[in-house]
Amino acid sequence: MNDLRAGGRLITVDDEVDPNLEMAEIQRRVYLRGGPAILFTNVSGCRFPMASNLFGSLDQARYLFRDTLQKVRRLIEVKLDPSAVPKSPFRYAGVPLTALTMLPRMTRRGAVQAHSCRLSELPGLKSWPDDGGAFVTLPQVLSSDPTAPDNLMKVNLGMYRVQLSGNEYDPENQIGLHYQIHRGIGVHHRAAMDRGEDLPVTVTVGGSPAMTLAAVMPLPEGLTELTFAGALAGRRIRMIRGDHAPIYADADFALVGRVDPTATMPEGPFGDHLGYYSLQHPFPFLRVEKVWHRKDAIWPFTVVGRPPQEDTTFGQLIHELTDPIIPSVIPGVKAVHAVDAAGVHPLLLAIGSERYMPYLKAKEPQELLTQANAILGNGQLSLAKYLWITDDPDDSIRIHDIAAFMQHILRRVDWRRDLHFQTKTTIDTLDYSGTGLNQGSKVVIAATGAPVRELATQVPSNLALPDGFSNPKVVMPGVLAIQGPKFTGPDSHQDRAALIERLAGCDSLSNLPLITLCDDSEFASATLNNWLWLTFTRSNPAIDIDGVNVQMIDKHWGCRGPLVIDARVKPHHAPPLIEDPDVTAKVDARATRGDQLAKYL
Repeated sequence: MNDLRAGGRLITVDDEVDPNLEMAEIQRRVYLRGGPAILFTNVSGCRFPMASNLFGSLDQARYLFRDTLQKVRRLIEVKLDPSAVPKSPFRYAGVPLTALTMLPRMTRRGAVQAHSCRLSELPGLKSWPDDGGAFVTLPQVLSSDPTAPDNLMKVNLGMYRVQLSGNEYDPENQIGLHYQIHRGIGVHHRAAMDRGEDLPVTVTVGGSPAMTLAAVMPLPEGLTELTFAGALAGRRIRMIRGDHAPIYADADFALVGRVDPTATMPEGPFGDHLGYYSLQHPFPFLRVEKVWHRKDAIWPFTVVGRPPQEDTTFGQLIHELTDPIIPSVIPGVKAVHAVDAAGVHPLLLAIGSERYMPYLKAKEPQELLTQANAILGNGQLSLAKYLWITDDPDDSIRIHDIAAFMQHILRRVDWRRDLHFQTKTTIDTLDYSGTGLNQGSKVVIAATGAPVRELATQVPSNLALPDGFSNPKVVMPGVLAIQGPKFTGPDSHQDRAALIERLAGCDSLSNLPLITLCDDSEFASATLNNWLWLTFTRSNPAIDIDGVNVQMIDKHWGCRGPLVIDARVKPHHAPPLIEDPDVTAKVDARATRGDQLAKYL
């Protein structure tokens, strides 16, 4: 806080603010207006100050790590090419020292143990009206391998959702943990279950922002996040040893306890980063044995919801650090980009290579399909629901220019050949477009070669739509949004069939290869982000993708005309996040005060 204040990057709010919805509404507005970090010193019903928007912009995140970010980049460069050191000895002179700071170390005591308090005394942040209770939104969840509990190199640090109150939890002894079994802590959970033991877990909050970023960093299995945090913090991460999970010694707060790997309790709902509520489901819970906090502890938090939010900055910084590593992790793949506006996991873009038969210029995807399978089998990338991949022999594609990237593929795609489905598979737990929790499908759209069409920028004058369909709008060149009747159940597939039959009679759609069927085409076409969000968060590829003049050849599905994605809201979808009108009015009133905070509201 002192560092941000000294850099003119902190607002202090001394009048009372309610952590029940009001604080989150303030945070969302300040972030969207490019504001600085906020320190709330007078929290309703709580004696601890709270802080938000620490990662309010990529520039501010770089500022936080200004003394170490270049050193971490150098370390990554050396990992990619060890021969670079003798070639540029002065550039890499500090790498050995940086590597030393990566190693965590044990300690017997830490600042976080200065004081203790009750679980119910912690800040009760609630971000959205229908959240199931208060949540910890910047947790550092620490667990160790039950087979080697004292080995710091096997400690897992992750940012898994933590429900602090509500539902059936004992407000003084239990908190909910939302994590999937394939995550790092899930491996430890499985091992504890196999051994018939409880799993010691610690949830820490605060301390160095390096720990926060490390908790969301997609690192290879077997490399503990504590090493990355040490490099980014510029000092070795101190961990307290004891008859509990490792505790980050310099955290502001520590919640220490044990998980029964065979027991669950209802967790949620929670307004999540896809822009909808993740609903209530059974998940593990932590029996809390101790709550510690350091002197003058501050509780940092963030708010998630439909992107962009503060966690967008995490993604930007992660891309900066990991983009150079991608080719060494997945051979032939030059770049990947998880699209934040589409909720991150639903849409992944990738640039690969076509190196098969190099004496022949690729006319159809070959090696791209091998690379697509490798991407979908790699860590968090495996959560992708739509993967768009192409090659770039001229090094002319910029993967973060989403519209240009997608238009590049749409000029080349052949829907008869370039769609590759994975049906009845797993998807992100937070994605409710599928057929059940964790259940859904994926599709790879792989295209290469020379363009086969120019993309239209206007609605065809002879486009005739059946009853119930209206207001066609061009989203971007090659993409059309059509407003359809409300999706009410299985009979609504007949509505879609009627639309496709009518589109088959329109011979001027060849330059509009992609059509989104939606509830509000004005909204879908208003911004690229609107279209990305509704198209890819509200569709399950195997069920909601259709096409004009469909054909099935050797079990391969395709179509000769435009591809149609049915992105209407379905009855089984989770509800979208909507602000509480009374809280909105309350924060509107704050904006009239003319103080330091008001200009960001």
